[in-house]
Amino acid sequence: MTLRHSSLAVLVALIWGLNFVVIDEGLDGVPPLLFVALRFVLVAIPAVFFLKPPAIGWRNILAIGAFLSFGQFALLYLALHLGMPAGLASLLLQTQVILTVVIAAGFLGERPSVRQVVGVIVGMVGLGIVIVGHSIVAPWVPLIITLGAALSWAIGNVLSRRAKVASGLSLVVWTALVVPIPSAALALILDGPEAVGYALTHLSIVAILSTVYTAVAASLIGYGIWNSLMARYPTSAVVPFTLLVPVIGIAAAWLVQGELPTVTEIIGGVVMLAGLATAVLNRGRRPRSLEVAGSGASAEPQRLEPVGEEVDDALR
Repeated sequence: MTLRHSSLAVLVALIWGLNFVVIDEGLDGVPPLLFVALRFVLVAIPAVFFLKPPAIGWRNILAIGAFLSFGQFALLYLALHLGMPAGLASLLLQTQVILTVVIAAGFLGERPSVRQVVGVIVGMVGLGIVIVGHSIVAPWVPLIITLGAALSWAIGNVLSRRAKVASGLSLVVWTALVVPIPSAALALILDGPEAVGYALTHLSIVAILSTVYTAVAASLIGYGIWNSLMARYPTSAVVPFTLLVPVIGIAAAWLVQGELPTVTEIIGGVVMLAGLATAVLNRGRRPRSLEVAGSGASAEPQRLEPVGEEVDDALR
């Protein structure tokens, strides 16, 4: 990756790391699935009226939206609502790194090396330590839901990579349309019309600011950059930058919410991140940016079409 693209990937990690505390603070008094719906309404509107849909077909748009947007965030918001600590959530969600590598190997033909297999095993051992340490002091349900969010993110990563969308920002905006209706419908079913109506008419300034941050910074800017990088480079070149997210997330949760992980969680987290780094970092090897995943052929890296988005312009 070029220095500019690497710097943009670090910026995304910073935005996403802070995102967990921002979401957790904003959830106070707002049903989680309603909060998801509000976020993605703001992501989609008014941007959808100014951006052409990505030329990947509606089936891909719906599939990516279902996993990368709806599945990931519905489960994450629900887990935080049920008591999942924000800092620990930022760590556990990075199991998507392992899952992305594994799923990409199966569906895109990106075969893992021996070192990557070892890294995956070490990462899973670390995850097991975190789970054991967390289960001693907290319930299992939010943790399992967080891991489900990680799986949904990983599937969305691979679908995005396979589709090779030309505009990351366009993908974010159009897949956001998948989210509001099912999220709002589930909120009405699970929380009831009265709770949903009360929340909508009594939104706090914190909830409003949280929605704006998650929609504009985390979704439009963060995923706009991320999806464009995923289209340019192999998953193994881009995904490692998410290893910075839990470091930032845990630090933010400590500074803002006074959240301190247990010793067991810290040890497990270190082991897990070491495994993830081993699995996805390619030291001393040329990035496979010219390789078309799954085909074994070589081609020029996909160039982003000039559709006018500032995020895509920054990536050029």
